[in-house]
Amino acid sequence: MNDDMIPILPEERLTFECSSASPCFNECCRDLNQFLTPYDIIRLKNNLKLKSSEFLRKFTSMHKGPGTGLPVITFKPDPDSGHACPFVTKQGCSVYADRPASCRMYPLARAITRSRDTGEITEYFAIIEEPHCKGFEAQKDQTVKQWIDTQDVKIYNEMNDKLMEIISLKNMTRPGNLVGAEEDNFYLACYDIDSFRDKIFNNDLLSGLSIPDFVLDKIKEDDIALLDLGFEWVRYFLFGKDMKFDQ
Repeated sequence: MNDDMIPILPEERLTFECSSASPCFNECCRDLNQFLTPYDIIRLKNNLKLKSSEFLRKFTSMHKGPGTGLPVITFKPDPDSGHACPFVTKQGCSVYADRPASCRMYPLARAITRSRDTGEITEYFAIIEEPHCKGFEAQKDQTVKQWIDTQDVKIYNEMNDKLMEIISLKNMTRPGNLVGAEEDNFYLACYDIDSFRDKIFNNDLLSGLSIPDFVLDKIKEDDIALLDLGFEWVRYFLFGKDMKFDQ
């Protein structure tokens, strides 16, 4: 969490509401430096009925994470629009049903710790207070947990936590940038998911690895299963970890 964020517990009350009636409507969708997670990209590219490669080419830029050395995806900067989200309209978000996790969580930030002994995840939350946001002036009152439950963010957090496990493992064991084809493979498996699928079935990308038939059958249509396989493959080629598969 950043120093300028205010920690808050799941049981604490949060007075906040965001709607088209708010005087700041759409302001949080401007002046953005919006990071996209692998699962964000799956939801957005499917909403737009685009292949992942087309979505990435049209809407995003790739950077290296300063702390991790891993590829990081953001929306392309657009100074002419005031660095607005490419999907914001006067009526609001045009991809609202599949908006990114950070949009769903706002005005909360979420961080996690994972027990080394049990693997159990502990969540921490903080309030992001920005001058433009008038949502805190609303009368709607709920606990932090109740607010989160209304945002349909559970699957986002589950998938993002798997990515965070990879990032944590890399920070502990392999500081610095990726080398050679490692960066390309990480980008392929985590972000360009449709090309990953194509290379598995048409270019024998994972030949020599023991991938169960039920996994191969499932990833033909299921993007979440494909991303899970991508995470396992990243753990294998970066850290030598055995690939694990749930039936």
